[in-house]
Amino acid sequence: MRLEAKPGVPVVRALERGVDLLRAFSASLPRRTLTELAQASGLDKSTARRLLYTLQASGIVEHDTRSGLYSLTVGVLEIASAVETGRDLREVAAPYLGDLADRVGGTSFLWIPHDGMGLCVERVRASVPSVDAPWFTVGARTTLNCGGGPRVLLAYMSPEDQERALSQPLLKRTSASVTDPPTLRREAQRIHEQGYEFAVDDFVLGLAGLGVPIFDRDDKLAGALSISGLTEPLRSELQRNVALLREASRAIGRKII
Repeated sequence: MRLEAKPGVPVVRALERGVDLLRAFSASLPRRTLTELAQASGLDKSTARRLLYTLQASGIVEHDTRSGLYSLTVGVLEIASAVETGRDLREVAAPYLGDLADRVGGTSFLWIPHDGMGLCVERVRASVPSVDAPWFTVGARTTLNCGGGPRVLLAYMSPEDQERALSQPLLKRTSASVTDPPTLRREAQRIHEQGYEFAVDDFVLGLAGLGVPIFDRDDKLAGALSISGLTEPLRSELQRNVALLREASRAIGRKII
């Protein structure tokens, strides 16, 4: 989220452009050409090349001269290790995510609300998964109209935060994705009353996501816990899986400081 410039405090445009270049990389596009990066960040190629060279010199970006592709380095992970957002929740939830993934045979996710979107702060795959879910990674954000965990966040956040989430462009990931705000408000109410969400085909066709909220000791929304896997195995043991998620959610909530 960009802040409005303060009077008398100028924005360093070169730094802002450098950040735009870094944001042009993603889990689905980890290696990109100069042309792709320039287009994604709205820069001309000459400016993008100079900024990328500076990022290379800083150890944040690397360039494969044979392929011509740029990519991020582990230097980004060193910076990311200082991020505090979601850290306490992630540390508490980690063992429960692993246990849940193995017991259900899917991939477990931990979500928190951030800037009107759902931020994935942890992901654990089962040791012998029925299906892997490499399509979403730690640190990635998504709108709250798709997926078991994100839709649970939408259902349990404050009315003001919910309206903020629904006022932005909503991603239509598949033909089953709902992007109509009035419909999403009704579905959020249903999820809130039901206490969980079983979302089918709206994030990835053929997969379903089952999510429940996590509340802290003061009964405030701390995040959401979800499991993803093939639709029919999740559906066939839906009530068992809901019970497992709720058990893990309550245990996590009790341990949040």
